[in-house]
Amino acid sequence: MRVTRRGVGLLLAGVLLIAGGLIFGYAELTVIGVAAVLAFCGAFIFALRRWTLDVHRDVEPDRVVRGEECLGLVSVRNHARWRGVDLIAFDRCGQSTVPVPVVRLGPARVTAVQYPLPTSRRGVITVGPLRIERRDPLDIIRISREYGGTRQVWVHPVPKRLHRIPVGRTRSFDGAVDQVEHGSTTFHALREYVPGDDLRHVHWRTAARVGQLMVREHVDTSLPRVVVLLDDRAAAYSDPEAFESAADACASVVVAALNAGLHVSLHTSGGAAVGGSESGLGKQVFMDTIAEAEFTGKSSMASAIDRLRARRLGDTLVVLTGVHGGNDIAPIASLQGTYPSILVAVIGGEGSRTSSDAGMLVIGAEDADEFASVWDEVRSW
Repeated sequence: MRVTRRGVGLLLAGVLLIAGGLIFGYAELTVIGVAAVLAFCGAFIFALRRWTLDVHRDVEPDRVVRGEECLGLVSVRNHARWRGVDLIAFDRCGQSTVPVPVVRLGPARVTAVQYPLPTSRRGVITVGPLRIERRDPLDIIRISREYGGTRQVWVHPVPKRLHRIPVGRTRSFDGAVDQVEHGSTTFHALREYVPGDDLRHVHWRTAARVGQLMVREHVDTSLPRVVVLLDDRAAAYSDPEAFESAADACASVVVAALNAGLHVSLHTSGGAAVGGSESGLGKQVFMDTIAEAEFTGKSSMASAIDRLRARRLGDTLVVLTGVHGGNDIAPIASLQGTYPSILVAVIGGEGSRTSSDAGMLVIGAEDADEFASVWDEVRSW
C-alpha cells in the first residue's frame, strides 16, 4: 500500500484545518478538515476492499532466436458483478518492467492485452508476475498485488552457417565424414529376428536355447563424437559482447555437428552438460543450455578440463574462450591424449588468425561472423 502525494497533502491539510478551526473557533474550517480526513479514511477502506480479479498469462512462442518477435499475452477478468475497477498494470520481464495498458475494467468483463517482450539479448527471461496497482477514485491511496505467476522465455543465440563439419580424426561407418581408411563395428546386443534381417547374423546357439531366432546387433563404435566446451567465465572475455559472440559461435558448431548427424556433447566451464551418446536429443536442448549459460566469474576452467579428462567423451574437442583465456590453452593441450583432435577458438581479439599451438589448432576471431569465416578456411584438423 502506498499513499500518494495527494493523499499526504489531503491528510495534513485536514489535520491542520481541524486544529485551526478548534483553536481559532472557526467551525467552517473544522468541517472542511473533518471532510478531508474522512475522504482519506474512505480511500483507505476503498483500497482494502476484496479484489475479484483473475489473471491468465501466456507467452508465444516460449523459445526464440535472438531478435525474433515474442509476445506476452495477459488476460484479466473482473469477477465483480456491479462495480468496475481502475487498474494500472506492470509486467516484470527479467530485470526490467513493461507497462501493460489495462486502465478501466468493467464488472464481469475480460480484457486481453498483447505486448512485445524484449529479445535483443540471449538468455532466459522470466516473465511475470503481473503487478496490478489499484487506486481509489480520488487517487489518494494506491495498493498493488501480484497475479498470474511466471513463465520463461528462452532466447537462443544466433548460429552462423558453417560449411565444414567439425570432425577430426574420426571414423564413420557409412563413410560420410571419414578421415581415416576404415571404420569399425562391435557386438552390441542380441534381439529377436524380424523379417529382412541378414541370416548371417543369427546367433544359432542362443536361438536353439530360447526357441526363437535371435540375431546379433552391431553398432559402429567409431562414429564421430564432438565435444564442445564453452568458457563462460567473465575473466576470459574483454567484455560481455565478446561472450555473446562466443555463444553464437558455440551454437554454430553444435548446429553444424547435429545437422551432420554426429554425436554432440556440450559443456560449459560452469558445469552444465548435455548430450553425449544419448539418442533423441534435438537442437532445442542444446540451444537451451547455451541460452542458460551465464557470464559469471564463479566457474573454473581447470575443473572443466578435469571433467573432460576423467571420461573420454568424444574424438574432437572444440573449446570456445575469450582473449583473456589464453593462459588456459596450455592446460587444454594436456587433453591431447584423450581427444585426438583439439581446436581452440579465441573470440574477441582484433583480426582473424589461424595457428598451431602445442599441437592444437588455434583460431582467433573478433566476433561470430568472423569465426564462421575463419572456421570454413581451416583445411585440416
